[in-house]
Amino acid sequence: MTEDTDKKLSKILDLPEIETIDDKKVTDIVEPKSIKRQKKDLVRQDFSEARNNMKQLISTGFDAIDEMMKVANASDSPRAYEVVSILLKTMTEMNSEMISLHEKANKAEPQTNKSVNNTTNNSIFVGSTKDLQNLINQSRSQLKYINNEEMKNDEA
Repeated sequence: MTEDTDKKLSKILDLPEIETIDDKKVTDIVEPKSIKRQKKDLVRQDFSEARNNMKQLISTGFDAIDEMMKVANASDSPRAYEVVSILLKTMTEMNSEMISLHEKANKAEPQTNKSVNNTTNNSIFVGSTKDLQNLINQSRSQLKYINNEEMKNDEA
């Protein structure tokens, strides 16, 4: 669209005029934060909030267990001891949920520091079969006898 068309449309629709920008004047390009970075930050933030909530619940649960033990001891009621055992079971489950929360957070957060160590153990021997046999079984090697004879000749 041309500038005249923009002005006419702005006037008809009762909108403020649109400022045009010359392409030559724009020098800085601001890139938005990447989506992956935002997702990673959200995962970390959610993990942190969930972890804090679970820690508070566990702390409150321990206080509740202490109070219920006092009530159970004072009343000697089987129902009170049943409530204490249910609370203990719930606290055990909450602690295991805390551990599974860590595992889930580790799976959800992509790790960029993964290193791949590929070790290739392929060896190629270039030589004759006789040379290979001499390398493999040096106790039966013919070179052993030759080297011993050369050393005797050098000494003499």
